[in-house]
Amino acid sequence: MESDGEEEAAAATPGTAGAAPAAGRLKGCPELSVEGDMREMAKTAAWSVSSCKPGNGVASLRDDSLDTYWQSDGAQPHLVNIQFQKKVQLQLVVLYVDFKLDESYTPSKISIRAGDGFHNLKEIKTVDLLKPVGWVHISLSGTDPRETFIHTFMLQIAVLANHLNGRDTHVRQIKIYGPRPPNANTANRRKIRQEECIVGTLIH
Repeated sequence: MESDGEEEAAAATPGTAGAAPAAGRLKGCPELSVEGDMREMAKTAAWSVSSCKPGNGVASLRDDSLDTYWQSDGAQPHLVNIQFQKKVQLQLVVLYVDFKLDESYTPSKISIRAGDGFHNLKEIKTVDLLKPVGWVHISLSGTDPRETFIHTFMLQIAVLANHLNGRDTHVRQIKIYGPRPPNANTANRRKIRQEECIVGTLIH
């Protein structure tokens, strides 16, 4: 989807709905800031990319260094595939990109897709980036405020275009977040309250 080109939106607020794809262009935040009720989900996932330059492969996306980067080496779109062993709840995609350093290698249009596997991926979000420097937060929430996350086996991040009509792309880090499960004490307290309600109903 095309932005109107005049209104520049701030990066999407992590974990909240309302990051409409066509509302504006994301510019990035200098600090990685994520709400405490979310956790990083992709540490145990299988990562792959559509292409890479030697020495700039998929591992550079997960090494926690902003000095390294994945560099594609092929035709667009450039793809990052994240596959989970079981269906997971995902809320937020965060990428680190740097137009000042990477110029024409910097993504300008990104598509987020989800599905059970490569055979049925469906686009769920498209965002435009405006010379971003820093962490770009892309909420996976739907238009319904109750849809705060997605259930999926696979997430694909597709770089559809680069700034200055660049061919290959640089992405320095990618992190995927989902809702943090309630701790055992919270779950037990909830269970006790439910049992008390049932007993009280039976007595009355």
